[in-house]
Amino acid sequence: MDTPGTLSCDDELRHWPTDETQARAVQDRLRPRVRLDETGPEPGFDGTVVGVDVAYDDARDVVAAAAVALDARTLAVVDEATAVGQVSFPYVPGLLAFREIPTVLDALARLARVPDLVVCDGYGLAHPRRFGLASHLGVLTGLPTIGVAKNPFTFRYAPPGPDRGATSPLLDGAEEVGRALRTQKGVKPVFVSVGHRVDLDRACAHTLRLAARYRLPETTRAADALCRKALAAA
Repeated sequence: MDTPGTLSCDDELRHWPTDETQARAVQDRLRPRVRLDETGPEPGFDGTVVGVDVAYDDARDVVAAAAVALDARTLAVVDEATAVGQVSFPYVPGLLAFREIPTVLDALARLARVPDLVVCDGYGLAHPRRFGLASHLGVLTGLPTIGVAKNPFTFRYAPPGPDRGATSPLLDGAEEVGRALRTQKGVKPVFVSVGHRVDLDRACAHTLRLAARYRLPETTRAADALCRKALAAA
C-alpha cells in the first residue's frame, strides 16, 4: 500500500476492525510503514492539494466525508467529491480514524485525479500512538499527507509569537510531535503534524500558504462546508 498515488485499499477495508483491541493491533501493524524520510512537494507545486473532512449524524450513525481539490498554485477549487456511509466503529479517543477512513477513502476515490497532497482535519504523528488519521490515511493510500488540527490534543506547547508564521514545538515529554503554527496575527494557532511522506517544515509551509486569509487552511474550510452539506442532504 506504500506505492505513491494508489487508492487501492480493498484488502484493509475487507478486514476493517470493529473493536478497540483489533484497531490497536492495526495501528501497531501499520505504524512502522509511515515514511518520515521524504520532504514532500514544495508549496505552490504544480498539482492538487486535497482537503478531507467528515461530519456525523449520531442519531442515525451516519458519517459524511468530503474531499475538495485545490490547485496548489492558485488555491482555486478544481474538483470536489462526497461520500456518505454508516459509522461502524465506536467512539474511542485515539481511534477516530477507524470511524472516518472508509468514507474518506470513498470520497477520495470519486475525485477525477489522484491527489498530490492530502490535508487532514486532525493529527498525524501528534497522536498518543504516533498514528493519527493523517498517518493512517497516508499509509493506506501511499499519498503525502499532513494533519492540521484545531487543538493540541493531549500535548503541551508554549504559545508561538503573535505574528503570522510564528511556531513553537508541540511536545510529548521531550519529543516534538508537531508544531503550533500562528497562521494569522492575533488568532489562536493551529497544530500541524507530519502524516506520511512530508516533513514537518514542509507541512508547516503548506499550512501557512493554504491559510492565506483565515486561521484554518482553505482545504479544511472547503471540505468542512461540503461534508456538512452532504450530511444535511443524506
